[in-house]
Amino acid sequence: MPESHATHSPTEMVDTPYGRVRGARDGEIRVFKGIPYGAPTSGANRFRPPQPAAAWTGVRECLRYGETAPQSPGRLAEGGTSAQDRPVVGEDCLQLNVWTPAVGPGTRPVMVWLHGGGFEAGSGSRQLYDGANLCRRGDVVVVTINHRLGLFGHCFLGDLAGEEFSESGNVGFLDIVAALEWVRDSIAQFGGDPDCVTIFGESGGGRKVSLAMASPAAQGLFHRGIVQSGSHLRLTARDDATRLATILFEKVGLPVGDVAALQALPIQDLIDANIAVQRETGQRFTPVLDDAVFDAHPWDPVAPATSANIPLLVGTCRTELSYFSFVAGEDTKSITDEDLPTRLARYLPAAVATEVIEVFRASNSHASPPELYALISTARTYWLDSLLQAERKAQLGGAPVFAYRLMWRTPFRGGALFSPHTLDLPFMFDNVDKPDHVAGRPSADTAALAEAMSESWLAFARTGDPNNQHVPAWAPYSLDRRTEMLFDAPLTVVDDPFRGERATIEQLPTQQLGGGLLVRLPL
Repeated sequence: MPESHATHSPTEMVDTPYGRVRGARDGEIRVFKGIPYGAPTSGANRFRPPQPAAAWTGVRECLRYGETAPQSPGRLAEGGTSAQDRPVVGEDCLQLNVWTPAVGPGTRPVMVWLHGGGFEAGSGSRQLYDGANLCRRGDVVVVTINHRLGLFGHCFLGDLAGEEFSESGNVGFLDIVAALEWVRDSIAQFGGDPDCVTIFGESGGGRKVSLAMASPAAQGLFHRGIVQSGSHLRLTARDDATRLATILFEKVGLPVGDVAALQALPIQDLIDANIAVQRETGQRFTPVLDDAVFDAHPWDPVAPATSANIPLLVGTCRTELSYFSFVAGEDTKSITDEDLPTRLARYLPAAVATEVIEVFRASNSHASPPELYALISTARTYWLDSLLQAERKAQLGGAPVFAYRLMWRTPFRGGALFSPHTLDLPFMFDNVDKPDHVAGRPSADTAALAEAMSESWLAFARTGDPNNQHVPAWAPYSLDRRTEMLFDAPLTVVDDPFRGERATIEQLPTQQLGGGLLVRLPL
């Protein structure tokens, strides 16, 4: 049912810690949009940990998405299904959305979605993240959230402005913790079980799940984690974060450390400054090893012991980087065998480029040079970090880790994108019937993949094990077998698929070493 129809049919009222809310119906699904979980982050609250929302009297009509966090204009900042429903950008962005089959006390699994866009863009209000179909299929409660991004969420001021701002480099992550606390305290009234909460996310959302697995502040607030194309192993070094903040003050023409003046600036001035800092340094405002919120890197050199008993599902798409080449308008079709080493110079040291290319060519004998470029650049970035995360989780012991790869080649744009970043989204959300994705038109293949992936995600949310009647038997990842589910048509489960590629790419270090990335990863 189109979203506009949902707003015309009021649903039951529900009490939250701050007041009573009323949503709408999407068929039999109850939908609540724009529920506050924290106070506005403007003025004196800017760069500070989230504060409680102000209580209200009466009934708050939660029929439209709340504000999107301040960020540069772009597709990822947009949400809703029409200009009328599209949220505005603003600092009253600590709001969330709930889809549920029924309100009132319940024990349904809860799935909390952390949106993509790196740490600087995106919104939980995109139509592709609509949780109604997942609710219908799995009898679960789905929550999507907005939180602070970019310099609003990750500008570290502790070494420039004192202890009062020691957590400023991670307040965007602390927003996520506050949203999970709201889920713990409120979700039972929306039919969910606060003791069965799964956090899941793709790209930047997967990075946020990675951080939550390592965060003492988030422990006890969720019970399973799913990292899709976003294994985040290391944080920005404190000195690098301070350097970025210093450059920010210079860009806006303020004395270094004058946070009060920075808090008073208009949103657009800070958005423009964020862009200017990024252009000058090649770095972004991202979570910080600040010795306050985080005192160690989350997944390097080992998996976090804090989440030893939390099951993990982790994976990537086969050619993640083909998506970014497409979005950036990069000419990859003209790549030849001769210039492939030069084109891959951003991803491979010259000393190993020839060896890596030959290994990948041997295991992909029919791949063109453009496809080899997408395969190798993806392996060097997304796949390597996903492998390291799966290996370290398996080495930790405790709860299992399950690994997957999305192999299916989309017909979108004539098949030129192969198996790109974001391809998983319409499948695991069971939203192949919605626009704004790269899976192409609905087909027998997309229906089968939507069934397989959404049912696996739902099974994992219920039990911590993705096995279900729609997929072959799927064993946990281990260092002796390295089992992966290959989502394709048909589905297969393979031990150590592409062994030669893995062994070769694992000779290289993660690109997340040091204060920044050796190769600047896309969103």
